Amino acid sequence: MQEGTKRWPGYPVETKMINKGPGMTEKNKKKFRQEACPIRNVLDRFGDKWSILILLTLNEHGTMRFNELRTEMEDISQKMLTVTLRTLEADNLVQRTMYPEIPPRVEYTLTERGRSLMPHIEGLTGWAVENMPQILRSRKKYAGTSPV
Repeated sequence: MQEGTKRWPGYPVETKMINKGPGMTEKNKKKFRQEACPIRNVLDRFGDKWSILILLTLNEHGTMRFNELRTEMEDISQKMLTVTLRTLEADNLVQRTMYPEIPPRVEYTLTERGRSLMPHIEGLTGWAVENMPQILRSRKKYAGTSPV
């Protein structure tokens, strides 16, 4: 890639940055390029089991308290819900509002960025629902024909 060129529209990869410094080995340069890729970076956030489900739940129910989310998503642990909400908050997809009450009240809601993501997630969800029967048949067929 040429210095100053763009790999994805609107996302320049500053190659001159990665070529400077004595600690920049080829391995470090490759890692930097991978982390600078917007597709890998964003999809990495949704590769876990819970992020999309939390976003869908907040989109459906609006503002929710922590325990309401946990009740709605009954098979998520308290720790995993906390970690996932913090990650979504760090990306400004979810807003956390804490009220100075006793006991403390914390509410979560989608941000504008989170709401702008929802049509894409809903499209993926619709595709999954529509194609799941065929996918399950393909998996069963593949499992019966593939060598172990």
